[in-house]
Amino acid sequence: MKLRTYLLLSSLTGIGVLLICLFVSYSKMLLTIDQFYWLSGITAGVGLLSFILQHLLTRPLEKSIARITQQTVRIAEGDFHTEVPLIGPQEFKLLAQQFNVMSFKLKESFDNLHHSESARRELIANVSHDLRTPLASIQSFVEALEDDVIQDEVTFQRYLNTIRLETKRLGGLIHDLFELSSLEAKGEIFDPLPCHADELLISTLESFSFHLAEKKLNVEIDLPDKLPAALMMPAQIKRVLSNLLQNAIQHSPVEGKVILAAAEEGKYLRISVTDEGQGIEAEETARIFERFYRIDKSRSKNNGGAGLGLAIAQSIVELHGGAIGVHSVQGAGSCFWFTVPIYNGSG
Repeated sequence: MKLRTYLLLSSLTGIGVLLICLFVSYSKMLLTIDQFYWLSGITAGVGLLSFILQHLLTRPLEKSIARITQQTVRIAEGDFHTEVPLIGPQEFKLLAQQFNVMSFKLKESFDNLHHSESARRELIANVSHDLRTPLASIQSFVEALEDDVIQDEVTFQRYLNTIRLETKRLGGLIHDLFELSSLEAKGEIFDPLPCHADELLISTLESFSFHLAEKKLNVEIDLPDKLPAALMMPAQIKRVLSNLLQNAIQHSPVEGKVILAAAEEGKYLRISVTDEGQGIEAEETARIFERFYRIDKSRSKNNGGAGLGLAIAQSIVELHGGAIGVHSVQGAGSCFWFTVPIYNGSG
């Protein structure tokens, strides 16, 4: 039974009960015949008027319920781009508002689920490719050595060296996968210490001195006279710095400039690495910290790593309670930055 029919029947029932009460009163001689007719007429007239008004007033309620029902069916069919208009009594407006909030949250959840599923498929495809490539290379070289195809010692040693490099590359990829998985699962023990960023910057630069000299890059260090200590795990933050510096070296032109800077930013220390490379397109910056995402879409081993470095850097920085990002202008270089909390002497 529809709500509107139920309300109208309730109204008719009330009028009927009142008329029965009047008839009983008349039969018990409590009312005269004239009083009975007058009261019955008035009751019937008021009841009819009430019935008509109730019929008109319940129409918006019925329409509101019908709209919500229609939108519910659309949501059940997977269409979340829908809203119920806020019309009718206050209670129905509130119901429609809550329904719209529910619809929005469902859409958000399904969008996240769809994105996660797409990311999962992309991750599996990328992992499969990056594992298969070195394995195929190793297999082909081993088979060549087993079949005694290679006779001269120079080529033989070159094949062995290639197998060693591909094995090292494969081991590095597996290590990165385990590290990223551990960071995302919060499996890493977080035990930060107060450290000075200038010492960490110098130490990282020293480990890349050969690569910097190879491309004849000029290095500038921009530090204030007094830099507060930051609360961090030195080895992990050095991993972040190494990744950013390695990317800067890779994408910088020969005889270009790389700038390492650190400065206070509120309660955080902001560290940045700037290069003079080709820069990154705006649509690329939104995805650059995703796992296995590479701006260079080719899969050649000469084009860089597996695309896990920035994802690991992001996880490490977020573990410290900081943020990481990039500012880039196409054709004018990029500035990768991250923040770590400043040590306040209490933790």
